[in-house]
Amino acid sequence: MVSKNALSILVVAGGRGSRAGEGLPKQYRAVAGMTVLARTLQAMHDAAPQARLKTVIHRDDVALYAQCVTELSGTARAALSEPTLGGALRQESVRNGLEALDREGAPEIVLIHDAARPFADAALIARAVDAARAHGAAVPGVPLNDTVKEIDAAGFVVATPDRARLRAVQTPQSFRFPLILAAHRAAAAGGREYTDDAMIAEAAGHAVFVFPGDLANFKLTTPEDFARAMEQLKAPSLAALPDVRMGQGYDVHAFAEGDKVWLGGVAVPHSHALAGHSDADVLMHAITDAVLGAIAEGDIGAHFPPSDPQWKGAASEIFLAHACKLVRDRGGMIAHIDATVVCEAPKVGPHREAIRASLARIMGLDIGRVAIKATTTEKLGFTGRREGIAALAIATVRLPEG
Repeated sequence: MVSKNALSILVVAGGRGSRAGEGLPKQYRAVAGMTVLARTLQAMHDAAPQARLKTVIHRDDVALYAQCVTELSGTARAALSEPTLGGALRQESVRNGLEALDREGAPEIVLIHDAARPFADAALIARAVDAARAHGAAVPGVPLNDTVKEIDAAGFVVATPDRARLRAVQTPQSFRFPLILAAHRAAAAGGREYTDDAMIAEAAGHAVFVFPGDLANFKLTTPEDFARAMEQLKAPSLAALPDVRMGQGYDVHAFAEGDKVWLGGVAVPHSHALAGHSDADVLMHAITDAVLGAIAEGDIGAHFPPSDPQWKGAASEIFLAHACKLVRDRGGMIAHIDATVVCEAPKVGPHREAIRASLARIMGLDIGRVAIKATTTEKLGFTGRREGIAALAIATVRLPEG
């Protein structure tokens, strides 16, 4: 069992986030080139580097989560324990996370935070920890600017609460660990549903203290929230990045025994697989080399040597995500990807949109910036003889001046 820690941060990332639009759960959407969940986890680590991080995810999001983790700094990844699968409701997801923390070594204090709040800073986290130690149960709250009305079933006002006494509650909500674990267990045993963890503590008879929140710590729920996040991050627009670069990539893999080939992170059924040290995703390899070429950073082999056994069978999206991170680290953005798959079979057309969506997710791009084409060589050469697949790619990258 892991030794007892003073502080753990439980990040709840199991929701579907459909109001945010664009199909992907909102915590896996990119904001200024980095997924929301990665921003939240990195912010938690930066604010409290001594804390253990635990994430609760949806069972359908294992691959999305694995990709998200690659965006974190090395020290943040080291602080992150294995994710826990969530339940049908947030309340169940939080309890699953708390039980996992208890099995791994119960902390003194736990902060429970929404994945869709990526802007919590060190000062807020410090206030949360101090409040939990002083009061046992505490939540951040911000004053209301608008007058609030209580209405009846017919829509008529029945009361106007004094807004000076009201607070809009945020996360992270902070607790002494034994207190909130016992409260969650009691809520589950009683079959009651609550809207946040503070209510669960209240139902168990605990007084909950409200400490000052932060207006910048807003939750990403709607498309308008994502636009506000971009503004808050002051992400550069493409037009503000004057240094335009282009890189090209080319890769080839021979067929081997198997029943599918990987193209752009999508498993395409086929009579053969592709041979290679990693998962042999020929399309993703070509795109990775194109991105690396645009910033003059060598090729895949320079960053992930095939002689290194740790990359045997590795998912190629690790390579592509790394190349994209190098662009972001230089303050740049990827403007466009244009790639072509060359083979007689399998047919790429039926899988084109899934491949585009997969690449857009991995690269943090709008799908309209990813072009995928396919062609044959009219039965000429090794691809014409159905001995393998080739792929070509061009990446357009924009960087700051100098």
